[in-house]
Amino acid sequence: MEKRLILFLLISGIMLACNEDISPDIKPFYIDLDVPEYMGTTVPFPERNPFSKEGIELGRMLFYDPILSSNNQVSCATCHKQELAFSDGMSLSTLGVSGEKLQRHTPALINLAWNNGLFWDGGAKDLESLAFAPLTHPDEMNQDITELVEELKQIPDYKERFKKVFGKDTIQSALIVRALAQFQRSLVSFDSKYDRYLKSGEAGFLNALELEGMQLVEEKCGGCHSGVNFTDLGFHNNGLDAEFPAAPEHVGKGRNRVTLNPEELGAFKTPTLRNIILTAPYMHDGRFKSIDEVLDHYAQNMVNSPTLDTLLTGQNDKIGIPISENEKQAIVAFLHTLTDLSFIQNQAFSNPFKK
Repeated sequence: MEKRLILFLLISGIMLACNEDISPDIKPFYIDLDVPEYMGTTVPFPERNPFSKEGIELGRMLFYDPILSSNNQVSCATCHKQELAFSDGMSLSTLGVSGEKLQRHTPALINLAWNNGLFWDGGAKDLESLAFAPLTHPDEMNQDITELVEELKQIPDYKERFKKVFGKDTIQSALIVRALAQFQRSLVSFDSKYDRYLKSGEAGFLNALELEGMQLVEEKCGGCHSGVNFTDLGFHNNGLDAEFPAAPEHVGKGRNRVTLNPEELGAFKTPTLRNIILTAPYMHDGRFKSIDEVLDHYAQNMVNSPTLDTLLTGQNDKIGIPISENEKQAIVAFLHTLTDLSFIQNQAFSNPFKK
């Protein structure tokens, strides 16, 4: 169960008692990350990996450091670019160590602290476990974790930072992914035009077309894209394909690859709509280049299959969500209000090695 970190732990000395071997001058400074009240006022985290100022900064350095890859040329940021809301703008990336095309579209990294079941099929339970997959995948970073630990140990700055954050004299693989997770959980986006509307409670922050689009998104898309993060965190077959791969471990099987539940064949995780205009192309395989293509899919191009989500069938089992051209314009206008320019310009999220 996730608990909020409260600063009085530091003040009361409880954390000091738990880490008596750490001298005060290298003690991490534990912090809360504030968010709007409609998100609970603070960013959640696992109890075993609380936020610290130094931990987030260490994670940021690792995120941008190509030392994490086997050829020392590919970093996490290679495929997660800040200017694209930490997506990559490609349908299926070829930017990994092997240069081979990946099997799934690179997801954006936005408000991940509220996620459960990461990857398109929910194959990772949290950010700490997720990191090992891209680090070791032969087509992504192709890293030997033991070798990575030894490489980092040879860098005095990293040795000091790990000791300060985690209170240990040695670098461990578990600590590497914890630092990465702290940084990625800090990537919060709540400063869009839509957020200013929510904070003010005044309709005047959105124009008439945007307000109409907001209502349409709630009515036509809210079954999956719900709440202020515009995702139910669930998995849905949204009518992309009629047939699916037979191989048990094939990523095209969607959630079924993880659960083996036949009812989840072709079901993929609902992505957030926040910063959606920045994160094209769309879907788990990046098949749609634009929002217009996505809306056309839902309006008229979905295909039937036994596991098609019932949210996408209407009267007389007709497949699709009726959307007129005028409604499309309104929906797109509203989706633009979910773009958070401060998120993609925030220096706290940027490459620390570039001055």
